[in-house]
Amino acid sequence: MAKGPVGPDEEPVVVVPYDPRWPRRYEEERARILGVLAHVRIDVEHVGSTAVPGLGAKPVVDILIGLRELADGERWVKPLEGLGYEYKGELGIPGRLYFRRLVRRRRAYQVHMVEKGSAFWERHLLFRNYLRDHPARARKYYELKVRLAEQYGTDREGYTEAKTDFIRSVEAEARACLQQA
Repeated sequence: MAKGPVGPDEEPVVVVPYDPRWPRRYEEERARILGVLAHVRIDVEHVGSTAVPGLGAKPVVDILIGLRELADGERWVKPLEGLGYEYKGELGIPGRLYFRRLVRRRRAYQVHMVEKGSAFWERHLLFRNYLRDHPARARKYYELKVRLAEQYGTDREGYTEAKTDFIRSVEAEARACLQQA
C-alpha cells in the first residue's frame, strides 16, 4: 500500500547550502508578526543557521521573540495562529513557547517565544553572533550538519542531540571571547 504525503515531523533532515534569500524571508515574516503584535513590546531576532551569512542549513527560518514575561506569550497564540502558525506549547523545552508555520506542507518558519534575557535568549544570540564573526567555525558546523543529516535521516531528535557537543563548544569559545573583550 502506498504511503500518503510525508508530514513535517516525518521529513528527513535536509541541510542545503546557504540561500541569500533567507534574510529577506526573515524580514518579511518579521513584518507579518509585528503586524499582529504591534501593540506588544517585544524584541524579534533572526536566529539559527539561516541567520548566519554563508552557513548552510535546514531551509527553516528561526525567529526568536523576546517578551518581558513568558506568561504574556499565551495571549499571542491566537494572533500567531491567525498568521498560519501552529502552536506546539513548550515542545520539550521549558521556558519556551514554540510555533511553526508550514509552506506547501513543509516546515518553513519556527518561532521561539521566550523571556528576553533568559538563558535560551542569550545562548541563541551568542551562538549566532559568534558564527557570524567566525566563518571557519560556521563552515565546520555546516560540514557537521551535512554528515549528521545523512546519518540520522528522519530522526530529528537524534540529529539535534548529535550537534549538542559542537554547539556547547562554540558557546564556550564565544563566552571566552566576551570575557577577553
